[in-house]
Amino acid sequence: MPKTIARSGGWLLLPLLLILAACSSSSQQTRLARLTPEALYQQGQRALRAGNYDESIRVYEALNSRYPFTAQGRQSRLDVIYAYYKIGEKESAKDAADTFIRENPTHPRIDYAWYMRGLIDFERTPQAIERWLRVDLSERPPSTAGESLQSLRTVVERFPKSAYADDARKRMVYLRNRLADHDLGIAGYYASRRAWVAAAQRSQQVIEEYDGAPAVKDALRLLIRSYNELGFMELAENAKQVFAANYPGEPLENVEKGDSWWRFWS
Repeated sequence: MPKTIARSGGWLLLPLLLILAACSSSSQQTRLARLTPEALYQQGQRALRAGNYDESIRVYEALNSRYPFTAQGRQSRLDVIYAYYKIGEKESAKDAADTFIRENPTHPRIDYAWYMRGLIDFERTPQAIERWLRVDLSERPPSTAGESLQSLRTVVERFPKSAYADDARKRMVYLRNRLADHDLGIAGYYASRRAWVAAAQRSQQVIEEYDGAPAVKDALRLLIRSYNELGFMELAENAKQVFAANYPGEPLENVEKGDSWWRFWS
């Protein structure tokens, strides 16, 4: 009998706890609603600096809901991007960045929103684990690399003096090389199937779109071979001249690769 009473007491306790939690949440919302924009923003900042990102998000969202057109409200929409990013809610962080960019196109800190947008997509591309396991990244489709590259390019080109421009530029180099290597892998697949027209087209794409990437050298080699296989001797000769001018002393034949360029990214 006492055991039955204890179990019943446990079931009665759960609704009580839920009621208390709801009352606490309601009380917090009421308290936040009484604060000025500056006081709300300062509270959100304290939570953010302390690493209490969930709390900072709650405060920033209350601020943005109550005072959306104040300077503090606009700043909170920037800070909440970082808070979402830190707790791993990448979609929410990206949505917040997109919203800020759309609604505040002339804001003096819009470069930060673009940078965070690029960083979020950048971190979705395979990196540390794949390097450690020595995975061939040329075989992995860079799902969000293109979007990240465009966002980071916006920072570099539109805001060259931004505090984030230098890091954005370094990440762009990595992404450009990653995309070039992936496209070269596709061209190599076409060549293995003796689809020489497709191999030539994809090799040409690597050369034109990713100038300066390490993959361009092998793209030129594959382009020359594709032209030779197709019987386009004049085009092959022109491509050979381009290769010789850009890589003097290098053999036209592919050499066995050692570690790929991406293994040295840090």
